[in-house]
Amino acid sequence: MPYVIAGLGNPGEEYENTRHNTGRMVLECVREESGADELKFNKKINADVSSGKIGREKLSFVAPDTFMNNSGKVVGQLVKSKKAAEKLIVIYDDFALPLGRMKIAFNRSSGGHNGLESVIKAVKTEAFLRIRIGTAPENAKGNAKPIHGDEKIEKFILGPFKDDELKVLKRVSKRAFEAIEMIVKESKEKAMSVFNAN
Repeated sequence: MPYVIAGLGNPGEEYENTRHNTGRMVLECVREESGADELKFNKKINADVSSGKIGREKLSFVAPDTFMNNSGKVVGQLVKSKKAAEKLIVIYDDFALPLGRMKIAFNRSSGGHNGLESVIKAVKTEAFLRIRIGTAPENAKGNAKPIHGDEKIEKFILGPFKDDELKVLKRVSKRAFEAIEMIVKESKEKAMSVFNAN
């Protein structure tokens, strides 16, 4: 049973470099780092997919071609049991974390993220790994600057990254790959202790 690595976002050119597409963008970098084939559209499951390996473990890279809120429709087709969910890793944007940070979590609620909520409903469990990628500006204390109000939140998450922010995201993507490598080769517990520490 391969690891399923899903990067959440929205399909279409207008969303390509937006913050809400962070999961897809990081997935693409992780796929490249792993040496896997390019993502190709799979009509049957309605997603861009690719397969690769880390060590002896097989990986399936998946970018749902649905809108964020329907991500589970794709992931649920690939992860059909709680046992399979143990090898699911979902990458997504989180504006509760500053840009440049990432957090690995396991068996948690969606935290209000609609894409993740859709995946939880589809796979019928919260017991899977997620890699939260920060997108928020940083305050003086190094925490995420809070964004209040639905309109402001929507404008922020659907807004494009600036060039210098994309460079930061590229660095985080490398760390995401290293974290996935550690999850696959060693354990999720070790990856969480190493990558959540800084």
